[in-house]
Amino acid sequence: MAERVGLYPGTFDPVTNGHLDVVARAARLVDRLVIGVAVNVGKAPLFKLEERVALVRAEIAGIAAREGIAIEVKPFDSLLIHFARELGASLIVRGLRAVSDFDYEFQMAGMNYRMEPQIETVFLMASESHQFIASRLVKEVASLGGDISSFVPRQTLQHVLKRLGR
Repeated sequence: MAERVGLYPGTFDPVTNGHLDVVARAARLVDRLVIGVAVNVGKAPLFKLEERVALVRAEIAGIAAREGIAIEVKPFDSLLIHFARELGASLIVRGLRAVSDFDYEFQMAGMNYRMEPQIETVFLMASESHQFIASRLVKEVASLGGDISSFVPRQTLQHVLKRLGR
């Protein structure tokens, strides 16, 4: 039987507890999981690509050990479906927080399927305790002096606070 490779793409700027929840749950569905950290300069990232990759690697180490699965973190700056093909992925994992996420993700899944019908998109609903967490909101709260410690893992918290001069 062929190895099932999953790809969980995102900008992860910063990586949140919601992201880690999806990683842990996706790890149970595949033999190998790749977290694709997108360049996506259009989102005006707080962290450079290399920093985001390093933070995601640090934060997922415990999940990989606990789930007994290989989890890789790789940057990418290409079309998602091209990156998925390059990895040999059979599925793309997308996290959904709310109904508002579904419309965009549904369109993207349709486009990806049209370009590569052999790669499925799987939607994982965020756990109840993480449904409201969005990187964009975490950055906004942090930049205005709010407490983000319950939204991001510890190492990421330290990096966000340092980046914001706090």
